[in-house]
Amino acid sequence: MERTCYNASLSINDVGREVTLLGWVSKRRNLGSLLFIDLRDRSGIIQVTVKDDVKVPDVRNEYVIEVKGRVAKKDVANPKLKTGEIEIIASAITIINEAATTPLIIDDDTDALEDVRLKYRYLDLRRPLMQEKLKIRAKIVRAAHEFLDDNDFIEVETPILTLSTPEGARDYVVPSRIHHGCFYALPQSPQLFKQLLMIGGLERYYQIARCFRDEDLRADRQPDFTQIDIETSFLDETQILTLMEGLLKKIFKDVINYDLKLPLRRLSYDEALNRFGSDKPDTRFGLELKDVKDIVSKTSFPLFNSSAHSKAIVIPNLAETTSRKNIDELQLEAKKFRLSSFIVLKVKDEHLEGSAAKFFAEEDGRALIQSLSAKHNDLIIIACSNSLANVCFGLGALRSRYARELGLIKPNTYDLLWVVDFPLFEKDQDSGKLSPLHHPFTRPTAATAEWLSSDPVRVHASAYDIVINGYEAGGGSLRIYDQKMQKTIFEVLGFSQEDIKNKFGFFIDAFKYGTPPHGGIAFGLDRLTMILSGTDNIRDVIAFPKNLRASCPMTDAPSKIDQAQLDELGIKFVE
Repeated sequence: MERTCYNASLSINDVGREVTLLGWVSKRRNLGSLLFIDLRDRSGIIQVTVKDDVKVPDVRNEYVIEVKGRVAKKDVANPKLKTGEIEIIASAITIINEAATTPLIIDDDTDALEDVRLKYRYLDLRRPLMQEKLKIRAKIVRAAHEFLDDNDFIEVETPILTLSTPEGARDYVVPSRIHHGCFYALPQSPQLFKQLLMIGGLERYYQIARCFRDEDLRADRQPDFTQIDIETSFLDETQILTLMEGLLKKIFKDVINYDLKLPLRRLSYDEALNRFGSDKPDTRFGLELKDVKDIVSKTSFPLFNSSAHSKAIVIPNLAETTSRKNIDELQLEAKKFRLSSFIVLKVKDEHLEGSAAKFFAEEDGRALIQSLSAKHNDLIIIACSNSLANVCFGLGALRSRYARELGLIKPNTYDLLWVVDFPLFEKDQDSGKLSPLHHPFTRPTAATAEWLSSDPVRVHASAYDIVINGYEAGGGSLRIYDQKMQKTIFEVLGFSQEDIKNKFGFFIDAFKYGTPPHGGIAFGLDRLTMILSGTDNIRDVIAFPKNLRASCPMTDAPSKIDQAQLDELGIKFVE
């Protein structure tokens, strides 16, 4: 069994060549005197023609076969196939292995439910569309290796079994057989280790890192995922962003032949939130948020007057088709963002209509329409609250929803930007407790660090996120490199001295020995692949993903283990 070439490597220039091909039967069509087989391998599909003078075994779909034959020009080309100008005139076909009837259609247009695809993932991966996504993933990794190697970064592997530290999400933990009652944690990121590598003097580190977070799942999250993880010493924020833009430019060029225009735009967190209602704004379309507090506060509507913040978005040409049911659905959406309601107004001939229109004097209604540049048949949606974040995030969610529904997003376009100047902390609206917006190792900006102890919510972070088409594709920051400041951050977050010692003692201790200024970033490999392959489901770009219940239908993981293993680990379950 010796393959001479892959299917897609053959072209019209190979007519007359004798070849041996290996692969799977994708389709078969028996016309009596002729048998046509679509042979699939990892490179693509080629048509095999078997004439009635060639003895052929009974082949079925997904049989693994060997085909010997001659390349010939087809009478009628198939423009849908890369090999559509040619066919193989078979001289011999050998069955290598048979196949049972598959539980899903192995074609790009399969009708299988996702859980069926995940249960039989090894069959789903035969689909050319799935293989193409994995090839894109591999190209991203290769481009990252090449760029980072060329820029003197050192690839270093960090531990998978490590200490449980509070980094934002819940840890996956692993019991120790040797140390009963003790547990390792799987890393949420290599954060502490890559900072220790900077203390160790490596200056430029990277890793294609496996990470684990026990958090609620969605279309763009997995419990185990992969990062392109990077850390540098002696570079400021501008230098890091410029270097990473070079990496992104290479990835986009090498993977999809797309030329990024540098430098990338930078938006502050406040501007992103106020204009787009998101800290990861999709700027491929308009529908920007507008402040209308000065106008609506003149009305007699109680909600407007009792709210510190009022913003609006205008949805074009939607007033006439927006029903009472649609408006009721919007009110349910408002509750998700702790808003009492969305105020929905329709523009008709330069006048406002809707249940709240009666609260607007004629001149105030015209002022609102003019300030928003609204036109006849436009829909105006207003959000009011004492929480600016609730107003912005609520309208931002509607902005994205309507852009999708109205087809306002141009396909095959990429809009990249940096979001910078984040708050260092966020305050829980219920408990009032502070938590880090990124992680507790982020350096405060020099201009705001003085408020760290007295008014920490005023402190900004030297942090930056890369946003691509509304997805956070990566994030990083400059790190704290002063022992006293790091301890202060932990104290502001409510850690006791004992907690600091137990969870971070080894890390704090390392700061005593000459820690360089350092910073870094991590790109989500899965999300990058998702964006560049044109899918909105992260499970499509991972070979063996988990479903939304964090389980694997193929292996039935997670699963129970036998009593002997539990006894060895010193674990007992209490009902």
